[in-house]
Amino acid sequence: MTIIMKKIKYIPTALMALAMLATSCKESFLEVESPTQDFIDTYFTNDAHLQEAVVAAYDPLEWPDWGDGNHAQYNPVNIMSDIMADQIWVGGADKTDNQFWHLMMNYEALPNNCMWWLWDAAYSGVKRANDVLTYLGWAEGNLTPEAAASYEAQARVLRVFYYNWLWKFWGNIPYYETNLSAPYLAEQIKADEVYAHIIADLEGAIDLNALPMKASSDNYGRVTKAMAYMLYAEIVMYQNDQSRYARALQYMEEIIGSGSYTLADDYAGIFRESGEWCNESVWEINYKDDGAYRSWGSPLNAGGTVLPRLISPNGWADGTDGHDNGWGFAPVRQETYDLYAEGDSRRDATCWHAAAVGSYSPRYQDTGLFLEKYVAHTGDNKDQIADGDLNWNNNLRIYRYAETLLNAAELLLKTGGDASKAADYLNRVHHRAGLADDLGIPLMGSTPARIRMPKKDKTGRHWANWSDTALPWMSIGYETQIPPISTLTFYNAIANNGRMMKPRFVKQVVKDGEVKMEFPPVVMREHIAKDETIKIMQTILEQVVSQGLGKKAGSPSFKVAGKTGTAQISHGTGGYHTGTMRYLLSFAGFFPADAPRY
Repeated sequence: MTIIMKKIKYIPTALMALAMLATSCKESFLEVESPTQDFIDTYFTNDAHLQEAVVAAYDPLEWPDWGDGNHAQYNPVNIMSDIMADQIWVGGADKTDNQFWHLMMNYEALPNNCMWWLWDAAYSGVKRANDVLTYLGWAEGNLTPEAAASYEAQARVLRVFYYNWLWKFWGNIPYYETNLSAPYLAEQIKADEVYAHIIADLEGAIDLNALPMKASSDNYGRVTKAMAYMLYAEIVMYQNDQSRYARALQYMEEIIGSGSYTLADDYAGIFRESGEWCNESVWEINYKDDGAYRSWGSPLNAGGTVLPRLISPNGWADGTDGHDNGWGFAPVRQETYDLYAEGDSRRDATCWHAAAVGSYSPRYQDTGLFLEKYVAHTGDNKDQIADGDLNWNNNLRIYRYAETLLNAAELLLKTGGDASKAADYLNRVHHRAGLADDLGIPLMGSTPARIRMPKKDKTGRHWANWSDTALPWMSIGYETQIPPISTLTFYNAIANNGRMMKPRFVKQVVKDGEVKMEFPPVVMREHIAKDETIKIMQTILEQVVSQGLGKKAGSPSFKVAGKTGTAQISHGTGGYHTGTMRYLLSFAGFFPADAPRY
C-alpha cells in the first residue's frame, strides 16, 4: 500500500499564466522580492520562531474529536479505543449513525469508511514534528544547546506519540522521519518495523535528557520526562517486548522515586475541571472553555472539546443531577459496570447511572450508563464565546500516576523483581479505590476481604445498603466478609511492628535433596499504621490476655497477646431471632508478646 499526501499550492497556475500574458517579454517578472524578506528557510532560524514551530506541533493533539471541512469526523481517541475494547457501545440514533464506529466495533471497517480524520490529524502531527527537526538544522548556531535539545526532545516525543496512534489503530503504516516530497508517496511497512522505529526514536529523545520530570504550571500540556517514560512503557508493554521491560521498569521507578506525583485522594475529582493537572496527572491534552472560540466553521481553532456533548444522554434536562444533555453516543456496557467490585469508588466515578436519577430519550444500544469522566457537567462550557457544543473544558487525561504504579507492579513481576514492592504499588491503588489488600493467595476461591461502603439507591436520596446501625455493627465484626486468613495477616502485622507479610504456605520444594523452588518472604506493606499506634495495639492485646477476658489463653512461661471474638450465628432465613441463640467463639493472637514467633 502507498500513501498519497496532498500539498497545498498557494499560487493558482491559471492566474500565473494571465500575469505572464499581461507583462512584457522581459524576464524581470520572475524576480520577485518578498516584502518582508522572510522565506521559510530564513524565518525559522531563531529561538522565537522555533518556539512557534514547536507549539504548532502540539496543535493536532486537540483535533481528533472533530475534524475539518470534507474530513469532518468525530474521532475522540479514548472513545475509539473503548469501542474496540468492548467497554462501551456505539449508541447514537441507529447503526448507521457514525457508521464507521459500528464497523470498527465489529472489526469491519472499510478503507473508505473508517476513522480517516484521526489518520489525517496524526500525520499532520508527524509532519509538524518533522518540520521542527528540519528547522533546528537551519537555526544551528542561533540557539543555546539547552534550547536546541529541548525542542528536539519535544518534537521527537510528539512524533512518537502521533505514530503510536497510527500504529495501534492500523498496525502496518507508512513511516518516515523526513517529510515527503512530490509525488508524496511512502511505502507501508509492517507493524513490527514501525515499533522498531518509534521505540528507537523515543529512546533517542529520552537520552537527550532535556525534559523536566514535571512541567511548571505555565507549561502544562508540554511533554515531560515522565510523559515520555509513560509513553515508553505503554509501547513496550503493548508490543510485549521483554527485552525492554527492565528499562521500562527503571523509568517507572524513576517517576515514583522523584516525588513529583502522588495519588489524588478523590478519584472522581480527577476528572472535573478542578482536578485538571492535579498531582496525580502525568500528562493531559488541554481543552478549555475560557474565551474559547472554536466553532463549526473553524473547528481547528483553539478551545474546548465536543466529547461531552457526544456521549451524554439525549434529551436530558440540563442541570439535572449536575449534568447536561447530549447526543447519546458511547453508552457504557453493563458488563463493564459489573467488572467493578462492590465498594470500588472507581465504579461510580466512571459509570454514571443516568437512568436511575433522571429521564431522557434512550437511543440505540442504550444501557442507562454513561461515561461519567467525560460527560457534559453543567457549567463546563459557560465561558466559551462561539459554539457551546464544541467548547467543553474537559481535558483528555492521557497518563496518571496510578498507571505508573500499576505498570511498575506488572513489570516487577514480569522481570522477577521484588514481589513485595509490586504488592505495595498495587495496594496503594486499591486503597485509594476503597478496596482491601489482595493477599494473592494461590488457592482456588481465595478472595480479598469485602468491607461494604455506603451506596445510594436509584433515586439518589436514600441509602441502598446502609443504616444508622451499620457502622457500629461493622466495628465489632458484623456486616463484613473477612476471610480468617485476612484476620491472621492483620494480627501478624501488629506482631511484626506494623510490617504486613504475604501469607506463605510453602517455603521450599525439595526433591532428592535439591531445592527445586523457593518462596521467599514477601512484604506487602512496610507500615500499616504509625509506630505509636502499633505499640498501643500491642499493649492492648497483651492486656486482653493478662487482665481481660482472654486470661485462659495466657501462660505462666511467656506473655501472650490477642483478642477474643464472639459472633452470633444466623439461623439462615430465620435470622437471629428465633428464640434460641447460637454463638461462634474465636481467638486470634501471638506469642511471646514481647518477642513474637508464633
